[in-house]
Amino acid sequence: MISLFTLILAFSALSFPTFMLCLCYPFSRRAAVFWSDFITNRTSRIFFAILKMYRKFSFIGGPKDNLPEHFVVISNHQSLLDIVVFLKYFYPERIVRFVAKDALGKVPMVGKMLRSQGHCMIPRKGGAGIAMRSIEDFGKRMLVRKQNPIIFPEGTRSRDGSLGQFYSAGFRRLEETVRLPVVVCALDGGWKLSRIDDIFKNLHRGAYRVKILKIYDAPSSKDEEKKILEEAPVLIQAQLDKWRGMAEDSAEL
Repeated sequence: MISLFTLILAFSALSFPTFMLCLCYPFSRRAAVFWSDFITNRTSRIFFAILKMYRKFSFIGGPKDNLPEHFVVISNHQSLLDIVVFLKYFYPERIVRFVAKDALGKVPMVGKMLRSQGHCMIPRKGGAGIAMRSIEDFGKRMLVRKQNPIIFPEGTRSRDGSLGQFYSAGFRRLEETVRLPVVVCALDGGWKLSRIDDIFKNLHRGAYRVKILKIYDAPSSKDEEKKILEEAPVLIQAQLDKWRGMAEDSAEL
């Protein structure tokens, strides 16, 4: 019963700002951006505070020392909540935006939030050419707005937390557009919360962890891009192995 109570309490924190986002979205982009930012930057803190209080489920973010002024993030991907977690992790020092599939646009609240904030929505139909143009336009937008793009090279969420293959095309087009340093991050915990029934079973004494593993200078050649894509999954897998060897309620990183 406590799991149901926790879930209701946590999601109730989202109800009013979600209502305001849906109300404003068709009429005012500025208001929609405000409520989208409110949800991701403020309500997320309340959400995780409730989970920690009632279910001992924590958000644990690693240090953010020596970050360049602007950068590209590559990371593994486990859950829709990864987006909120990264927005929370880098806020308020940095503003980040994501490369995501346009199918997320059909998810209530999520689609409006992503479109309002200017994330990259990759169309499923239209082929690789349209996808690459979408990423290129997104990269140019990030430079103009001085925001920091995040891309998940696996291309899809991991349902069981295992690390998938890293694909190069999206990262390369993005990096060749922005020419920014590359920050490799690992995250873990989201795969346990990918479905409602998973939340009931797994939302106790766990943690959502995020950590910066390595910062690369902006690659100046395809060989340097290839090196990053080869090394990143090795670094991430080593970090996942370390985390999963610890007690679930450990606060270590």
